[in-house]
Amino acid sequence: MAPWGAGRLEAGGKMLDYACWGPPPQQAPTLVMVHEGLGCVALWRDVPARLAAATGLGVVAYSRAGYGQSDPADLPRPLDYMTREAIEILPQVLDALGIGSVVLIGHSDGATIAAEFAGRLSDDRLRALVLIAPHFFTEETGLAEIATARDAYRAGGIRERMSKYHRDPDNAFLGWNDAWLDEGFQPWNVAEVIDSWRVPCLAIQGAEDQYGSLAQIREVERRSPAPVEVLVVEGARHAPHLEKPEPVLTAITAFCIARITAAGSASGNREANPDPDQVSQYNA
Repeated sequence: MAPWGAGRLEAGGKMLDYACWGPPPQQAPTLVMVHEGLGCVALWRDVPARLAAATGLGVVAYSRAGYGQSDPADLPRPLDYMTREAIEILPQVLDALGIGSVVLIGHSDGATIAAEFAGRLSDDRLRALVLIAPHFFTEETGLAEIATARDAYRAGGIRERMSKYHRDPDNAFLGWNDAWLDEGFQPWNVAEVIDSWRVPCLAIQGAEDQYGSLAQIREVERRSPAPVEVLVVEGARHAPHLEKPEPVLTAITAFCIARITAAGSASGNREANPDPDQVSQYNA
């Protein structure tokens, strides 16, 4: 399924690129994809199209400032950049696209942004969260991997590969890497946002994630006052939705259909509910 719409929107004083699949927000709830620290619209690969086909819902992916074809970010990024993205930029993205009912699907940094949106704002548009490899606090092993990535970037080769997807690969890489490796970032911890969630969450992590341990997911289970479902994907690292797409997309599809259906039933809005039978194409 090709994106039915693509363009640019303004948020936070920057022009951001986006693409849309499935029905528009006026016809169905929307899954909004919030990418990782080095991601962008294109690097979600075929995941948005597959989710739109499986769920019957709309899907939007956008590139944050500094990524993809969006405007460059102002560097250095502030060390609370994920919090700022959650409370300042993401609401503007939803407003610009006219999204009224949303499930946020975030990966890595994007999962943290989605989690902070849910915990720091009271936004009635939010129906549920899907968090893939979220970060709530720093871990020594993860910081060591990020330092290794810095060394590899300096050695050459990565910049050239990133230039296929990012308008300014230095802006993309350094904005992420310099913030995480700043000494002031080591005590970073935003796990308190979990305590304020009012919507259900599906938390997904690769069993061999090199950037974060299962302690991140266990924090969600321990602290969330809202329902939590967990999927630990054996044989997957930091991007289980790309490395092991079948079980991950099956879980996301079933979760989104169930939660949107439940929300629609509670509000009496049945016209926006997708057909539950559409989940079958991902069944093992």
